[in-house]
Amino acid sequence: MQCPIRPLSRLPEVGTTIFTVMSRMAQEAGAINLSQGFPDFHAEPVLFERVAHWMRAGMNQYPPMAGVAPLREAIARKVEALYGARYDVETEVTVTAGATQALFTAVAALVHPGDEVIVFEPVYDSYVPAIELQGGVPVRLTLEAPDYRPDWAAVAAAITPRTRMIMINTPHNPTGAVWSGEDMAQLAALVRGTDIVVVADEVYEHIVFDGRRHESCARHPALAERSLIVSSFGKTYHITGWKVGYVLGPAALMAEFRKVHQFNVFTVNTPVQYALADYMAEPQRHLALAGFYQAKRDRFRAALGASRFTLLPCAGTYFQLAGYEAIGDRPDVDFVRWLTCEIGVAAIPVSAFHHDGRDARVVRFCFAKHEDTLDAACERLARL
Repeated sequence: MQCPIRPLSRLPEVGTTIFTVMSRMAQEAGAINLSQGFPDFHAEPVLFERVAHWMRAGMNQYPPMAGVAPLREAIARKVEALYGARYDVETEVTVTAGATQALFTAVAALVHPGDEVIVFEPVYDSYVPAIELQGGVPVRLTLEAPDYRPDWAAVAAAITPRTRMIMINTPHNPTGAVWSGEDMAQLAALVRGTDIVVVADEVYEHIVFDGRRHESCARHPALAERSLIVSSFGKTYHITGWKVGYVLGPAALMAEFRKVHQFNVFTVNTPVQYALADYMAEPQRHLALAGFYQAKRDRFRAALGASRFTLLPCAGTYFQLAGYEAIGDRPDVDFVRWLTCEIGVAAIPVSAFHHDGRDARVVRFCFAKHEDTLDAACERLARL
């Protein structure tokens, strides 16, 4: 259809996300899709049964704007058990339509035109557009391989009187890096005595390997008091398509968050909320996640151990970074296109997580897949 309007874009540099591009390419090529970060297996049947139960029970109308009380209570119990932090279910816990909505709403609620927001590259692709749509100024700091940990001297130097927010992500997508207690202490020291808000993307909070501990901002009182913490049921319970997450924060910040939340989403699927509340009654369902995914990580890394890929450290998430310089020197976007169309395995170029396309010849694989899917992919990759 012809359109006579030439809209003035709010995001002129933004196109279709690399995740959509690579998944479409994988489908068209018949490739094994290790690109987009979603499982190819199902949640437990009991979770689906609980959704059906609440549908039949009549819980099909609008729930409270902040989320149904049983789910907010279950979230608060989990967080207190894991991190020792108490959040008031009436004023400090909100259920969201996925983590990306929560992140966008946090930025929309608290960032004003001209405010600076520190982000760490490689950065998940929703952060910067959210900042720019509010008239904020993204301040990008680079995480360097192989450990992708923050340079705290650089963070300190980047903070100015206009810094309104620091957005962090641990465990980190795409690198798999996990921040330490010392990292959190450094962050707390830098923001102490300021009006800087921390937005903590902790959607992989339960996927931390090798006995490490997830250092949630909720675990650190000096950060909890100034943080909006985001998590995801989709990542935790293998239901990414349900798009349900939540955010925690002190009442003063949450009040501002909800002002925006009520107009950009208002509320979230009712029967699914009740079902998730039921499902959370068994803590082992999230506590077992680290071991479940560590086994997949170890299987994937072992299968590629003798390959020409260079496997970077993976301390958490369900992503594995791999260097490919021993295989070829083509740019990573060209490499993943070739890998998908010629070899039959789709990956994500890490340059897509950098605003300037910085290319270290590294790609990201997702290992949240059935064992036979991983084995088939690795058989192809190991031949390179």
